[in-house]
Amino acid sequence: MNVYDAIQKKRAIRQFTDQPISDEAAQIILNAGRLAQSSKNLQERQFIAIRDRATLDALSKTGTWAGHLAGAALGIAILTPDPEGKFQLMFDAGQSAAYMQLAAWELGIGSCLASIYEPEAARDLLGFPAEWHLRIAISFGYPTPEAAAERPPRPEGRKPFTDVTHWERW
Repeated sequence: MNVYDAIQKKRAIRQFTDQPISDEAAQIILNAGRLAQSSKNLQERQFIAIRDRATLDALSKTGTWAGHLAGAALGIAILTPDPEGKFQLMFDAGQSAAYMQLAAWELGIGSCLASIYEPEAARDLLGFPAEWHLRIAISFGYPTPEAAAERPPRPEGRKPFTDVTHWERW
């Protein structure tokens, strides 16, 4: 699958089978995040890969729409230094998230972003140092047949290209 095909076909997957993700696949996904570009090549991000069901279930309760983490075969928490200090840190975390999700999609693994609204509860759960911050995690797993089924485009779909693109000036 080429990258543009993956971008066109990828969608958020929130329902997963019980099939585990192999160590090799997990390393490919994590390495894609590590290789993502970053502001000034500072690479100010860390990843916590989570497979333990109890931990994934507890982490799923730290975000209003993070419930899908509970059913994932793998969760990845993306940590940054204080995101209030430099807006590029969250952009860089987003780059890592996108690269990981595309690498997973190529392997037949679905994913979905989860916003973490209780970062201190997540810190207590995952034990990361005070200088690191968690705002986003990603659930990964093999899609259930229902989640993987082809669907017609939703009426609201994506905004048309001409509605969001401006050439040279607004």
